[in-house]
Amino acid sequence: MDILKLIGRTAPLFDDDISSDQKELEALVSNSRFLVIGGAGSIGQAVTREIFKRNPLVLHVVDISENNMVELVRDIRSTLGYIDGDFRTFAIDCGSNEYRALMNSSEGYDYVLNLSALKHVRSEKDPFTLMRLIEVNILNTIKTVQMAKEQGAKKYFCVSTDKAANPVNMMGASKRIMEMFLMRESESIKISTARFANVAFSDGSLLHGFNQRFAKRQPISAPNDVRRYFVTPQESGELCLMSCLLGKNRDIFFPKLSEQLHLTTFSDIAERYIENLGYEPYHCSTEEEARDRSDELIASKHWPCYFFKSDTSGEKDFEEFFTENEVLDLDRFKNLGVIKNEANYRSNILDDFLEVIHGLRAQTVWEKASIVDLFNKMIPDFDHKDTGKYLDGRM
Repeated sequence: MDILKLIGRTAPLFDDDISSDQKELEALVSNSRFLVIGGAGSIGQAVTREIFKRNPLVLHVVDISENNMVELVRDIRSTLGYIDGDFRTFAIDCGSNEYRALMNSSEGYDYVLNLSALKHVRSEKDPFTLMRLIEVNILNTIKTVQMAKEQGAKKYFCVSTDKAANPVNMMGASKRIMEMFLMRESESIKISTARFANVAFSDGSLLHGFNQRFAKRQPISAPNDVRRYFVTPQESGELCLMSCLLGKNRDIFFPKLSEQLHLTTFSDIAERYIENLGYEPYHCSTEEEARDRSDELIASKHWPCYFFKSDTSGEKDFEEFFTENEVLDLDRFKNLGVIKNEANYRSNILDDFLEVIHGLRAQTVWEKASIVDLFNKMIPDFDHKDTGKYLDGRM
């Protein structure tokens, strides 16, 4: 399946930049030791492949998903084969004692890349999942960067999101707060990160759901008024690798907008997807019609679709990679932009955040409202959009 065609593009984004810096990338990778955290997720797998194919001295991968880790190894062995370097995977949680033991027993890593994240807007629907989002996106980042410093890493990379720019949901706000903590940590270790768009067909995404629905012969449902930028899995890996290896301290990389990178709706992608598989989209007026007529429509080479106006919490009207207050370097790369950051942070604010969060986590129960209030204190212009409706209420 041609992912570029499905998302309405004709060419990869970063070929020119990768080509012009290829020798430097290969030299850096082939002489370095890497640890990839969250390496079995969609972005993590893409980053792992980009490192593996440039023959690193050491490539260790950590992820809590045992099954995805197995598939990562099978995929690499079936396509790229083997390297002379030390390639190993560890099915452990980066916030665990097992992870600390791994770090203590290793000979050290030159580059630590953190791709682990709770990435769904739907994660804020309840205070319990929301607290897990904070643990993964913020607290585990602090833990892993501090351990990277302890064992002498040259560089720490952590993936962010376009939703961290002027966030309207708790997921994006958690990544913005993560960036704040990284600014403080950058005083004692070099750090870079990346903000980028939706990764097409990544695990758990709506487009990945199209594959699941098709395999199970179920209707395809999507909003028709939400327009998003999309990158391919390989492009996500290239962007992260470029930021990690070529980014200066506190740089945030992002894809430049161009004729190739443009907004498209989920419903348009859904129609192209269905047509690519040899069916004609059939627009149903309700979820019930789409479910009830599935067998009949599919038998006649029509695929039932339900497209709707979005009304769920945390949906941003438009996507942006940077704010008007951030300083940009748009000249260094052809298709990559760089946000240049000074080490601007307020330690007392960051310490207060940690004190409150640890206090809440020590309680037997907690409420979402107190967490939202804390986020509002951290990000005064946080425009949180809570409609009371969440994606779990959709087909």
